[in-house]
Amino acid sequence: MCRPSFFEVTYAINPWMDPSVPVDLDLAMRQWEGLRDAYRALGHTVSFIEPVTGLPDMVFAANGALIVDGKVLAASFLAAERQPEGPAYTRWLAEADMFSEFGTTSTVNEGEGDFLDLDTVILAGTGFRTSRAAHGEAQEFFGKPVVSLQLIDPRFYHLDTAVAILGEHDIAYYPGAFSAGSNAVLRRMFPEAITVDEAEAATFSMNSVSDGRNVVIPVESVRFAAALRDRGYDPIPVELSEFRKSGGGPKCCTLELRW
Repeated sequence: MCRPSFFEVTYAINPWMDPSVPVDLDLAMRQWEGLRDAYRALGHTVSFIEPVTGLPDMVFAANGALIVDGKVLAASFLAAERQPEGPAYTRWLAEADMFSEFGTTSTVNEGEGDFLDLDTVILAGTGFRTSRAAHGEAQEFFGKPVVSLQLIDPRFYHLDTAVAILGEHDIAYYPGAFSAGSNAVLRRMFPEAITVDEAEAATFSMNSVSDGRNVVIPVESVRFAAALRDRGYDPIPVELSEFRKSGGGPKCCTLELRW
């Protein structure tokens, strides 16, 4: 995680961002700390990268890399404002001395924003940020099948705003975020998946983090919480309203370190 010391909305690179709407930094800090504390209460270890002045979106740690089986694929951002984040995360991960190999892509990839790792496959989003070519490069680097999914609604600009990984082969998703062909792929791969409607997706319900039993979700995602309970999961609501001003939720603030 990255403390939101410099979090603000000074530019707009997705439909949720409006520089004319002020951010309450004190409230954002309390909300971020609430997310951190929720992870710790569930028994997870939380590591911290130091925030960098001038990088207000660095708090969205999920975008900083993709880490699978101890291998790190460094992020390469589309927006000029975010491009320095990739090297900052790569340096921090290299200094940790925990990972076996580092790789890059020749085209745009925005880390776990558009790559979601399951047990046997990686789901990959394209359409607004990460290029489809980067999907193939990720497959070659990790030696793991990568399934490309086409995003079509700019409000759901990253895959992690439209799909939530719940278990080894269990997901939830918002069908309206995807092309017809990608919806067909998701139905074929995950016939028992939880689906949510537009209103529930707009609460950033899909931007959730699961450990296989507990699912950290936005407090506003009430119907998704009920669906999770019906499926046998324990929803853990957190308040992150300030980060929604920049198009972020629990998953955006969380980079999962897998080794």
